Amino acid sequence: MATSKQVLIPNEQHPITVTAQGEHVVATVGGRVIADTREALTLQESTYPAVRYIPRKDVDFTLLERSEHETYCPYKGDASYFSIRAGETSADNSVWTYESPFDAVAEIKEYVAFYPNVVDVQVRED
Repeated sequence: MATSKQVLIPNEQHPITVTAQGEHVVATVGGRVIADTREALTLQESTYPAVRYIPRKDVDFTLLERSEHETYCPYKGDASYFSIRAGETSADNSVWTYESPFDAVAEIKEYVAFYPNVVDVQVRED
């Protein structure tokens, strides 16, 4: 992918791994389910907390509204954001996705992640 922005490759000093766990993962906000999947990925980046990425196909996009907010990660690429609009619950820019991630994390394309201070993402025992 051609970009004029700095692009960094994960390495020993800044490792990134993406793994499939095969667990049943459910994301809720205000008691309302906004995602339910058995295909979540876990992205572990350096010393940051692990992040669950959920396939877009398993997310209720009727509860999300695309925002204008964007950020850039030199390891992953440009992130686009969504705000949650679920009844009485409203949370700006609380969901993000890498629509064209860099090759090192290509697995997260078509996945979204949620800010844990807004969305409760839990592994459920079946």
